[in-house]
Amino acid sequence: MKGELISAGALDRPNSYIGRAVPRPNAKRLLQGKGQFVDDLTLPRMLHVAFVRSPHAHARIGAIETAAAASSPGVVRVVAGRELATHCTPWVGVLTHLTGMKSAPQYPLAVERACWQGEAAVAVVADSRAAAEDGAARVEIDWQPLPVVTDMETALDPRTVVIHPELGDNLCFRREIETGAVDAAFAGAHTVVEAVFHTGRHTGVCLEGRSILADWNDAEQLLTVHQSHQAPHMMQTVFARHLGLTELQVRVICRDVGGSYGIKVHAYPDELATAALSRLLRRPVKFIADRLESFVTDIHARDHRIAGRLAVSATGEIVAIAIDDLTGIGPYSVYPRTSAIEGNQVIMLTGGPYDFKNYRARTTVVLQNKTVTSQYRAVGHPIACAVTEGLVDMAAAKLGLDPIEMRRRNLIRDDAYPHTSPSGFVFEKLSHHQCLDKLVVLMGYDELRREQATLRTRGIHRGIGIASFIELTNPSPLLYGIGGAPISAQDGCTIRLDPGGTITCLTGVTEQGQGTETMIAQVAATAVGVRLDQVRVVTGDTQVTPYGGGTWASRGTGIGGEATLRAGHALRANILAVAGTLLQADPASLDTHDGKIVDRAGGAARMTIDEVARVVYFRGDTLPRDFQAELVATRHYITKHYPFAFTNGIQASWLEVDVETGFITLLRHWVVEDCGRVVNPLLVDEQIRGGVVQGLGAALLEECVYDEAGQLRNGSMADYLVPMAAELPDIEVAHVATPTAESELGAKGAGEAGTAGAPAAVMNAINDALAPFGARVLAQPFTPERILQALGKV
Repeated sequence: MKGELISAGALDRPNSYIGRAVPRPNAKRLLQGKGQFVDDLTLPRMLHVAFVRSPHAHARIGAIETAAAASSPGVVRVVAGRELATHCTPWVGVLTHLTGMKSAPQYPLAVERACWQGEAAVAVVADSRAAAEDGAARVEIDWQPLPVVTDMETALDPRTVVIHPELGDNLCFRREIETGAVDAAFAGAHTVVEAVFHTGRHTGVCLEGRSILADWNDAEQLLTVHQSHQAPHMMQTVFARHLGLTELQVRVICRDVGGSYGIKVHAYPDELATAALSRLLRRPVKFIADRLESFVTDIHARDHRIAGRLAVSATGEIVAIAIDDLTGIGPYSVYPRTSAIEGNQVIMLTGGPYDFKNYRARTTVVLQNKTVTSQYRAVGHPIACAVTEGLVDMAAAKLGLDPIEMRRRNLIRDDAYPHTSPSGFVFEKLSHHQCLDKLVVLMGYDELRREQATLRTRGIHRGIGIASFIELTNPSPLLYGIGGAPISAQDGCTIRLDPGGTITCLTGVTEQGQGTETMIAQVAATAVGVRLDQVRVVTGDTQVTPYGGGTWASRGTGIGGEATLRAGHALRANILAVAGTLLQADPASLDTHDGKIVDRAGGAARMTIDEVARVVYFRGDTLPRDFQAELVATRHYITKHYPFAFTNGIQASWLEVDVETGFITLLRHWVVEDCGRVVNPLLVDEQIRGGVVQGLGAALLEECVYDEAGQLRNGSMADYLVPMAAELPDIEVAHVATPTAESELGAKGAGEAGTAGAPAAVMNAINDALAPFGARVLAQPFTPERILQALGKV
């Protein structure tokens, strides 16, 4: 087929397509040997895939018998790892700026060995999920169990089996930081406290499981993927890269996602397998992880052991901190964000709120035969915060200082910015002391202390826990892009004025229930000058939205909102240019308000925005010949001056410990947070409350428990505990506002602040309640058994 000839005119570039007869890129293709256009065919029926997963934490895959499965009713195809590997290339989850990091190649289905309980080895594709599961039950695999690595403490011992022999050992990554004269500071300190902290491995338990529907269209040579995911453009690149396609051949659509918390920001093997199967079979293929699958395949997080030391002067000033972090991440580093970022952020964030000079830190990231770990809400923050705040409270107790006074003496002063932390983070402007002062008033600190003392005389043991924190938001390319990952730190927004006076806003940030669409609509309506009900927001479609990073690391408002603001201002200027021409007025004398063009000086309405749109779209002949109206504007935004926009805040917990049973009753919880300019107070407060709830779950309930054979012992909602409404305290939220000067909107992130500080506040409150007994707990979750062990009662 030939396209029309078009005069090239002035376009005489050597590589111009103007004026050339070229075939249409997406011309209809004949089915080979059928003599029929594919456009005339009935759409193929959707298929479903179920996976045969390893029951062992580590096993060699022997013979695979698939005949019974292939003959099972409804089964269309049975595919093992070796066959699928010819349709999807492996990946290695490393970042080049994490020097020395290593991981083994990973395939969509295990080829020779399964390396954790739950790793998929065979895919069974059928015309229904039930038929696929029935077929999967008929697959026979000769599993040959191998030695397992489950204890991260012994993962690097010479006698421990090496999971991937080609790597040489089980070390994935190690990094050390040293600033100042650490040894001299500890040697000359008045008081040194030290402790070993443990944080329990847990997972996200999203309301909606991971899900994907992949549809390869052979006529258009296009893979369309509907996916429950946070980063559609990242996945577009991942699918293209590993399925041998160009990005033009991949469309990823991520509409409303039922909760994510970082769980759905990664590339999962079974999801890549689903896409590969669709292309292999030329049929739509659907996979939805059920709850049991989710527990052994969704990423886990927070499996850390941290030895910490803190040195103070006689007057309570922190002079040095040293930590040694060890974390186990499973048998592979997760692609493409990797599994080393959490440990790296632990050592970068520890001590963050405080003004001290001498710091030594090391993180050691090891491989093990458990479910992989990676980024989960507030990556590394709750761990670093618990270690820091636990040591600060221990030092205060040893010096006889009140925890509030200890923090007043050590928090970075509010007039000391910009400030560089000992780990190298640069803080533009924080407000620790304002937040502390506000918290003391908000919670009635002095009155609570008096109440606590009175109750202790009656045998009731309540505690107050304080936790200062920082939160990393609005990340620049220095987090992932610098390491070669296809993860965008910039984001874009396109805003279009439609003929009816409404605006359509297309944004690269995505919606997982946190209110992204509402926030974008508020910013767009304000910037353009229309009513909120005149705005429609479109997110999560790589075919129509500007290229962007999606939603993660609390970047939606700070990055996506700023891009929207700039696009809105540009569109507003274009609208006023047209209105000025129509009204024969200087555009600078006009403004927009509630969908009307008004006089800037007095606010008198001159015409409506929809009138402007109708003239441009339908009566352009009435505009001057040398005037070209533009009612679409696209703008992008990326942080330039600071690698991250840090927020800060402080939390407090008021709880009661039953010293006979070990049970904890949460009574009140307070958060004072500074996330810059708040666009929607209700959404921000509920984001913080939701984050606190997840932090409370980690502190008291949630833990993925493994046995020595690498078997997950509590992989169902019957055994894995999550916080319920009846167990939660009232959570009171207040704000200090320190807008970032890097953007006009001035917004920083808020989505992870609650999770960052809650476990530390609860830990310190428990230990405050146990202080009369000389008991202390440092291993999360703080279960009744661990409370009683600390009290010497079990």
